[in-house]
Amino acid sequence: MKFGIDRLLADPELRRPLEGKRVALLAHPASVTADLTHSLDALVATGLNVSAVFGPQHGVRGDLQDNMMESPDYTDPTYGMPVFSLYGEVRRPTGQSMGTFDTILIDLQDVGCRIYTFVTTLLYILEAAAEHGKSVWVLDRPNPAGRPVEGTTLLPGWESFVGAGPMPMRHGMTLGEMGHWFIEQFKLNVDYRVIAMEGWQPDAAPGFGWPAERPWINPSPNAANVNMARGYAGTVMLEGTLLSEGRGTTRPLELFGAPDIDAKAVIAEMHRLAPAWLTGCTLRDIWFQPTFHKHVGQLCSGVFIHAEGPGYDHAAFKPWRVQALGFKAIRKLYGDYDLWRDFPYEYVFDKLAIDVINGGTDLREWVDDSAAEPGDLDARTVPDEAAWVEARAPHLLY
Repeated sequence: MKFGIDRLLADPELRRPLEGKRVALLAHPASVTADLTHSLDALVATGLNVSAVFGPQHGVRGDLQDNMMESPDYTDPTYGMPVFSLYGEVRRPTGQSMGTFDTILIDLQDVGCRIYTFVTTLLYILEAAAEHGKSVWVLDRPNPAGRPVEGTTLLPGWESFVGAGPMPMRHGMTLGEMGHWFIEQFKLNVDYRVIAMEGWQPDAAPGFGWPAERPWINPSPNAANVNMARGYAGTVMLEGTLLSEGRGTTRPLELFGAPDIDAKAVIAEMHRLAPAWLTGCTLRDIWFQPTFHKHVGQLCSGVFIHAEGPGYDHAAFKPWRVQALGFKAIRKLYGDYDLWRDFPYEYVFDKLAIDVINGGTDLREWVDDSAAEPGDLDARTVPDEAAWVEARAPHLLY
């Protein structure tokens, strides 16, 4: 198969509309070609006039670890063009930076989750391009989490940098497809084009979204593999809790734990509460000691979520429900456990982080309500999931 960048490089006719234009590139470390050349180097080598580079959260170099760690603007040391940060002093491109190009190419590897901020950066680019009369091309890449949909819809008034619009946590679209949905949803008048992939099969084993022939490259520091991408729509909620998500270990966002829980008991309680929600993955109790971040230097009892191997069922795996069930089990076992982390999350200062992450209060309220059953969360969530499957259908390209 071919990613969008590889098709653009291979076909002069696809590039022809860019001739004589100033071209910008929005990229990160996973923006590479099939032979692992960075897209910036490859595009410059074709003779295109690459006049500016933009970087999303974690930066063009992908060097910054965590929430609200900002990247500066700088000058590219190899080619001399300006590099503008979209996660620094600004998160929306400025009029000054928009004046440096005619067409912007977006070549970002996403992980298929609403909260992964590249989705919101795409919207902000589209809105700025509509305002300034610029063209936007998405060089499409796979959604490594595939097509499944899960989670409640972000509610009105809960928009943020991790909540671009009314979509569920796990959206099941590529960035190219998402651009089409944004344009319709927000009624944007913008010159938009997708350089589609060739041969992507999101439902095919063993990758179910990620082609086995392509090596995985971290699009952000803690996105280490496909297992993380599959589970991220659930494990990202740990950022809004006092439980460790494994930052400071070699497998972040694939596990959860703390010094003061018993992982074996938590797993047993999860199976007791909602065994059907655990279909499709394998839970393993572990020990880990973070070298930085939450519970640094402390031995933690944890749960590792395996969305891989013989126990993996792509259609059945529900990462958002699995993680919600982990919270519920801890609440059942430990009563008044101090679960929710109160801190500024993605520049939202007046709401609990767990609610910002979920785009509303429903998940937290379900966890904290001792009388609430798994079926109650399903009753709230299933209609939203069905509505999203219908809403996205006209925009699917593959």
